[in-house]
Amino acid sequence: QVQLAESGGGLVQVGGSLRLSCAASGRASTSFAVGWFRQAPGKEREFVAAIAWRTGVTFYADSVKDRFVISRDNAKNTMYLQMNSLKPEDTAVYYCTAAQGRAASWFYERAYHYWGQGTQVTVSS
Repeated sequence: QVQLAESGGGLVQVGGSLRLSCAASGRASTSFAVGWFRQAPGKEREFVAAIAWRTGVTFYADSVKDRFVISRDNAKNTMYLQMNSLKPEDTAVYYCTAAQGRAASWFYERAYHYWGQGTQVTVSS
């Protein structure tokens, strides 16, 4: 079992920055990958970014590439999402997630096994 807890969400103005954290407990060190998804009101949950736990290889959705940076601290069992140049369309509940097995792609929910409760990010104009 892996427990995930997000923090760092909040209200920010357009162009601002936020850093989300996701603390993992349990068998986090056995994860193959960890990532972030988000869900805006009235929309389906969508992939944001992922990072391979051991190698640090990263993956990003086109909508956030060059603005968001995902990272992890293996010693602290924590991952981060640094969000820069925020736009109103980034407003959503952000969820961290962990995959306990290999997957053909880290871009889809079906690759992941554990989810956090979510943290709200609101970008105001």
